[in-house]
Amino acid sequence: MAAAQKLVCVVERIVDHGERVYTLALRPERPVPRFRAGQFLHLALDPYDPTGFWPESRAFSIASSPEDRASVRITYAVHGRFTERMEAEIAEGGRVWIKMPYGDFVIESSGDVVLFAGGTGISAFTAFLEALSPAVNGPACVLGYGARTAPLLIYKEVVDRCAARVPALDVTLFVETGPIPSSRIGDPARWLPGRVSVAALWTQLRRPAESDFYISGPPPMLEAIAADLRARRIAPEAIHIDAWE
Repeated sequence: MAAAQKLVCVVERIVDHGERVYTLALRPERPVPRFRAGQFLHLALDPYDPTGFWPESRAFSIASSPEDRASVRITYAVHGRFTERMEAEIAEGGRVWIKMPYGDFVIESSGDVVLFAGGTGISAFTAFLEALSPAVNGPACVLGYGARTAPLLIYKEVVDRCAARVPALDVTLFVETGPIPSSRIGDPARWLPGRVSVAALWTQLRRPAESDFYISGPPPMLEAIAADLRARRIAPEAIHIDAWE
């Protein structure tokens, strides 16, 4: 694993997705250290003085590709004091500090994988999905991706593009409240009402006992899905949880 580095970044773009969910596109002062899909960074709002301590920060999954070391993308929802500061203080053209890479939530499986993503938790999987091989006979990947409303499935276009390119990627989208878009011929995903669940994906799995399961999202979702998988006798070592919050 590459040693963590501290870099100042210019905020190139802020995308407001509504309901206090944002994506930040950051341009670091130099190429970021090599990292792996699924790792995370720490973001600080206050200036970092190399002679002092690292300022208050928070961890965010790196949503951009490891191949693009000239830019970094993160997505966050406003929950708590630090993200409230981010919403109020970060502006395009401004500067933030990051240190990266961190974490071992890296998908390392030679067999089938099952991904459960809730809300901004999808950002832990985007780089992995974009790197999937289109090989027809490769391992299967099943993704359950949910949000409160359909517009908050903010990485749907990325997921659709990956699913259209990779025959082995099976996608189910979940919407908790509000209308579900009508499926169109050629849509690579199916839609279901409610929250992401193991039961809804179970029949899509070819070999559950031989698969690896990865969960990223709000803490209640992490707990509920992990408990359901254990109840279905999935081995503990096959359950991987993105639990850095």
